[in-house]
Amino acid sequence: MKTTWSIQIHKDYLKFSAAHFLIFPDGSAERLHGHNYKVFVDVETELDPHGLVINFKDIKPIVREIVDELDERVLIPGQHPVLGCEARSDGHTEIRYRERRYQIPTDEVCVLPISNSSAENLAGYVARELMRRMRERLDGIKPRAVQVGVEETPGQRGVVRFDL
Repeated sequence: MKTTWSIQIHKDYLKFSAAHFLIFPDGSAERLHGHNYKVFVDVETELDPHGLVINFKDIKPIVREIVDELDERVLIPGQHPVLGCEARSDGHTEIRYRERRYQIPTDEVCVLPISNSSAENLAGYVARELMRRMRERLDGIKPRAVQVGVEETPGQRGVVRFDL
């Protein structure tokens, strides 16, 4: 019998409010709008000699740090093939998509290494950042799997699972 152990984290403070717009396969795009996103995390590892997967007090601050970096920002998919984004010397970032032009203060923009600002891609970004930061900060932790969900409205979330 195979046994797996994991911790699941869903705290009220693991949330962020951000603006975005999706770009659809036909080239159309949503209007710029916002969500109050919630983040759900599940990490699977070996059980340590003390009966712990990961100490909650070690991982919660890492997740909190990631969501805080996204909070109150305009999320821009930096890897979209048509969308353009340029930080200008006047302290504003110009975002261009087809006929659209936005000028937003640069410190309010978060350009992410994703192709679209969908809940699924945001979950992937949070999961990759979580794995990177866990490797840097939590010695000896070797996750078997990391799953992250990003909920944009109640009952509607994008989820990614990395089996490592």
